[in-house]
Amino acid sequence: MAFRSCQILGRPVIAPINLTKTPSRNCYFSVQNCSLSSSQSHKLVSEVKDKLEKEHSSLPIGKNGRDDEDMILWFLKDRRFSVEEAVAKLTKAIKWRQEFGVSKLTEESVKSVAETGKAYVHDFLDVCNRPVLVVVPSKHLPDVHPPVENERLCVFLVEKALAKLPAGKEDILGVFDLRDFATENADLKYLTFVFNVFYYYYPRRLGEVRFCSMDTVRKEYFTEETVPANFRD
Repeated sequence: MAFRSCQILGRPVIAPINLTKTPSRNCYFSVQNCSLSSSQSHKLVSEVKDKLEKEHSSLPIGKNGRDDEDMILWFLKDRRFSVEEAVAKLTKAIKWRQEFGVSKLTEESVKSVAETGKAYVHDFLDVCNRPVLVVVPSKHLPDVHPPVENERLCVFLVEKALAKLPAGKEDILGVFDLRDFATENADLKYLTFVFNVFYYYYPRRLGEVRFCSMDTVRKEYFTEETVPANFRD
């Protein structure tokens, strides 16, 4: 995970994150060769589909299932086009979606924890036309809600943000407002869950890690009309 820093003015705010790990040396293509022709990509997608059907036929089909070509291609890109690694990571992701009940998450099912304001999907896109997920850790109190409720909110909001992706866009902007963060807000178990969610199940959906001032967030990521309300003052 690479860090890019800017001058910290006053209390910090964290903006976009990249949670991709160093590529495996066992991939079929070098990093420099990761842009494939459509025919090459289609061939690899077909290989992954065939392996999933033969080796994991019990996995569901359809959107976000073992035959979802867009999802397969995304995981192939994440694994530097290694069929074996993509199959392994996809299998884990699809099983997790089933067990976690991702498709059953609704606004109503996360309402009580969402009302805390600890996290939300912003109404507007950022200046790069990316959906924006805003997180306010100072409103996270680990003992108030059961861990599973916080986890469901996290996944629901990621799904909601991804559903807002404009055509041609692939990642979302995460803004973490660290103002007023205190020890009572610390939750290592939940932080680990969030990290795992983005690495294993939503790879490459966030961009960079950046520590910067609230003023930088306002000026570099939004316009006066689209900046989130809690970053206006």
